[in-house]
Amino acid sequence: MAPLILARTKSSGGSDRFLSDLASHADALFHGPTYEQYGAICYRKHPEFGAAEVLVVTSRESGRWIVPKGWPIRGKKPHEVAAIEAFEEAGVRGKIKKKPFGYFTYLKQLVDGNRVPCIVQVHLLEVEKTCENFPERGQRRIEWISFIEAAGRVREPELKGLLLMADRKLRRTKAKK
Repeated sequence: MAPLILARTKSSGGSDRFLSDLASHADALFHGPTYEQYGAICYRKHPEFGAAEVLVVTSRESGRWIVPKGWPIRGKKPHEVAAIEAFEEAGVRGKIKKKPFGYFTYLKQLVDGNRVPCIVQVHLLEVEKTCENFPERGQRRIEWISFIEAAGRVREPELKGLLLMADRKLRRTKAKK
């Protein structure tokens, strides 16, 4: 993974805390086990403006803004797990890319209070359908917003970068059509 260069902006307040927290767990990051998760950047074209918007959800524990993600599932490929998590956490279904779009890291707080480093493999999912009933309905807040606003809401610097990269990619794709 290429190193990430951070610029200090008004929207990076949460990132500063995140990086400080990450630094305090450096030993676990470099010497302990690292856990893998799979996630989805879920997007759709805004019905009125035609611009793409992205889905963000809150985590159940801390209420911070994230993208749908979860642990590996035996017998499922990473992109399949990402699609399952998108449905379970946000009630969306669509066309998911098999190829990973990128990766981000964060510290996952476990039930026992321990924090473990996780690497999340992220896949792009073009939403085709939203469902009223889904497993985690009522447990999370869900919002469709611009990619730029989403990048300002999430804490993880690498996820911020992935959201902005996805926005640029989708704009380029739209311009070619």
